[in-house]
Amino acid sequence: MAFLKHYSLKSIICFITFLSFLHLQHSNAVKGGYWSPDNGVSASEIDTTLFTHLFCAFASLDTQTNQLTISSECASFPQTIKQNNPSVLALLSIGGGNTNSSTFYSMASQPSSRKAFIDSSLDLAVSNGYDGLDLDWEQQTNNSEMSSLGILLEEWRAAINARSTAPSLLLTAALRYTAEASEGVPFPIQSISDNLDFVNVMAYDFYAPAWSPMPFVTRPHASLRDPSSEVSGSNGISAWINAGVPANKLVLGVPFYGYAWRLMDPNNNGILAPSSGGDTSVGNGSPSYQNIKDFISQNDATVVFDSTYVTNYCYSGSTWIAYDDTQTIAAKVGYAKDTGLLGYFAWNVVQDSNWALSTQASQTWGA
Repeated sequence: MAFLKHYSLKSIICFITFLSFLHLQHSNAVKGGYWSPDNGVSASEIDTTLFTHLFCAFASLDTQTNQLTISSECASFPQTIKQNNPSVLALLSIGGGNTNSSTFYSMASQPSSRKAFIDSSLDLAVSNGYDGLDLDWEQQTNNSEMSSLGILLEEWRAAINARSTAPSLLLTAALRYTAEASEGVPFPIQSISDNLDFVNVMAYDFYAPAWSPMPFVTRPHASLRDPSSEVSGSNGISAWINAGVPANKLVLGVPFYGYAWRLMDPNNNGILAPSSGGDTSVGNGSPSYQNIKDFISQNDATVVFDSTYVTNYCYSGSTWIAYDDTQTIAAKVGYAKDTGLLGYFAWNVVQDSNWALSTQASQTWGA
């Protein structure tokens, strides 16, 4: 310890405290992934050694009773995934992109319906052996929804704390890539910071043929950076941090799927190339990573890693697909760790190809 003799005792203590914080942060890191029972891969087939947190998607909200229901596969999910990795944490995700925002707002806007929802969620989690609950309320458009979301999270956390179960259930949410649900509609930052263990930042689906403006041009749907736009994963993370959510409560989302575009001119095949719209010939237009690897192999497609946008894309003939390959996953996970984020998560683990992306992500983050 001779190298420390020129430093004050206070400085040494601060340095040791900082190292302890880093160890705590990394030891509690999130290597997450969502799984749903309708994608052809059973929960027992997941390589659970590559994950610390796995989310079962989705529990459904009954609009009449405000109670939750789950499939038999989700009921057995915690027990199944812990067979090969007892330390992996199971979280039950509620809602999803197919659940209208109005459904959640109707529940969250009234004290009695909020209580029914919260009580149902806790009972369901505890009775089925879940370690936490995850709210996937998407597509909010107004401040009334945001206010109700904030109150819901406060009451949900209070109910969790009031339960005598130990350890306490985790409470998380999957939210939009940036700190606003839409322009001028900010998320309830204080409630999120105070009541959630972490936020799964959905840093994907920025662009797709189905919802991009015309005239169509090829765009990566999950670029970490974008010199042509403020819509990117890194800008979104910065917005969350600047809004007041600590970096170590943010988890970066990565997609295990891509979007296929049809090129107007096969010889003009870069990012922002003119396109006639979507190409449904591969994976119905939204191919999994496995679909994309098959397309590349079968068509001798050209593969490009663009380090400016931090994305992969491939093309053959008039088909152009943006996606995350191992280079992109490594860069994104490295960014998440270097930025002080809590970790990363993938949608959806069953779309991987022989666990290549999951393995790359886990190895890049490290122990």
